[in-house]
Amino acid sequence: MEMQAAPYFAAIAEGPEDARVFWVTAADGLRIRLAHWPAIAKSQGTILLMPGRTEYIEKYGRTARDLVERGFDVLCIDWRGQGLADRLLDDPRRGHVLTFDDYQADLDAMVAAAKTLDLPHPLHMLAHSMGGCIGLRGLLRGLPFVSAGFSGPMWGIRMKAYTRPAAWALGWSSGIFGLGDSYAPGTGSGSYVATEPFEGNLLTRDPEMFEYMRCQVTAHPELQLGGPSLNWLHEALRETLALSRLPSPPQPCLTFVGSNERIVDMPRIHQRMARWPNGTLRVIEDGEHEMMMDTPGMRIMIADELTAHFSNASARDKSRLTA
Repeated sequence: MEMQAAPYFAAIAEGPEDARVFWVTAADGLRIRLAHWPAIAKSQGTILLMPGRTEYIEKYGRTARDLVERGFDVLCIDWRGQGLADRLLDDPRRGHVLTFDDYQADLDAMVAAAKTLDLPHPLHMLAHSMGGCIGLRGLLRGLPFVSAGFSGPMWGIRMKAYTRPAAWALGWSSGIFGLGDSYAPGTGSGSYVATEPFEGNLLTRDPEMFEYMRCQVTAHPELQLGGPSLNWLHEALRETLALSRLPSPPQPCLTFVGSNERIVDMPRIHQRMARWPNGTLRVIEDGEHEMMMDTPGMRIMIADELTAHFSNASARDKSRLTA
């Protein structure tokens, strides 16, 4: 796989100092960005860190620091249409994808890059929000992960029951009438953390972490992403419904969700985890959507539990290979 050096805003990321950042090209020709941070001590494997919608590599700088300090390499991605990856519309602030299957091309490129870079095995998945939707599909496709961790996974989108049929109808009809590129109702070009106050926000209880995110996108506006397109919304509804009808994969899984989650569909998370044989669901009291971006105590707790989960999976994989 061909890889070229890509820009990285280290000052706003506050991540590990020895980052390596690359451009790679997905199978359909779209350019995406990857960042690798090596483990500080002897590596127990590599965590493929999969952000949510609107997110970008630098936002996970502090998370990457927590993970490499606990003995794992980390590889993070800018999905197509966000971060510094190729944007898909003339309006770069509009979150868009043609089909959610296209994100699997990005994920395949990420896995291939881990092989090209000869990153330590085994591979573990850590996916947030939209990344959880993409990651679950990847597990069901048989990608070579030995375990998975999820934070507020988008296995459904929270909306009032009476609005769901309208959302389906609007998304479907937008394609017929050539309006799929339009912003979804109630959204626009503004970045959430750049335009909304901390008070009452849907992401975090920690004002310092909210400011961390806000400063990143104001220092580098090219990282900003606004609302989704109608086509993105339709594809997200279609993909999450399709996933809800499939069995859970065999990998051990640890999922975190906040009790005050207001973005993704909580019932879908409970339903999925209730039928994940090797799965554990941790509901964090008063937690919001961004639990890896919350209070210092919560961030430490989640990093400790996730890396213990990944360490156990790495040990089982080593035992299997040496048996």
